[in-house]
Amino acid sequence: AVQELKNMSVPCSDSKAITQVGTISANADENVGLLISEAMEKVGNDGVITVEEGTGLQDELEVVKGMQFDRGYLSPYFINKPETGIVELDNPYILMADKKISNIRELLPLLEAVAKSSKPLLIISEDLEGEALATLVVNSMRGIVKVAAVKAPGFGDRRKAMLEDISVLTNGTVISEELAMELEKSTLEDLGQAKRVVITKDTTTIIDGFGNKDSIKNRINQIRQQSQEATSDYDKEKLNERLAKLSGGVAVLKVGAATEVEMKEKKARVEDALHATRAAVEEGVVAGGGVA
Repeated sequence: AVQELKNMSVPCSDSKAITQVGTISANADENVGLLISEAMEKVGNDGVITVEEGTGLQDELEVVKGMQFDRGYLSPYFINKPETGIVELDNPYILMADKKISNIRELLPLLEAVAKSSKPLLIISEDLEGEALATLVVNSMRGIVKVAAVKAPGFGDRRKAMLEDISVLTNGTVISEELAMELEKSTLEDLGQAKRVVITKDTTTIIDGFGNKDSIKNRINQIRQQSQEATSDYDKEKLNERLAKLSGGVAVLKVGAATEVEMKEKKARVEDALHATRAAVEEGVVAGGGVA
């Protein structure tokens, strides 16, 4: 039966069809359908699209520098939005370390500096375990310093390269033991920054990194060059993935509404519509009303 449905499904790829699915999924709100199709046009069907609460009455679409990678939070205790089960950090500092962190002493000088700045902190490292993770969780739950930790994406040399990509995007420095850098001696100067970070159990999205436009452009050209020179298909594919992540950006749908209650309801509706539209683009659509 499922196969039958797949055979009957009609591809949904042009912007008109995408707008229609988005509109229907958002309870016939045509503006939402248009916004979603416009966002998909700008960042591609597989691009990163996030939904957040806007400041005015109008819905807005903004494409910002950003990237998403497939690593979620290291502990559910970091979650600060229990209703959606995600971690949201506003204007965070971002620490990128190409090493395992298990001793909290290495992090103390940085944590103290971050706590003074009263900004949240995202830690991206090869791994974070034991006492270091436990101490961060306790600090976070007590509200001493708002912190979250994720593993760095990729493995081996590719992990190093992706950490570098993130550092260019956020205007920070990767703390690397290979370069004889010590975590204990790092300062706020070494940390990257972004406007917002959203972490689910499977993904981390960095939105609007503070990276310098020219540096990002140079990094993109460098990866493109490597991709052209790569001999194996696997390397080429992985380089192109990094290219897409770094150059694609993130589309932010800002939902406008008159009251807090209306805002919450509308944001949930836009998120539903986005999921439905994504599914339609991937799988196609079938006739409704029991006809199929």
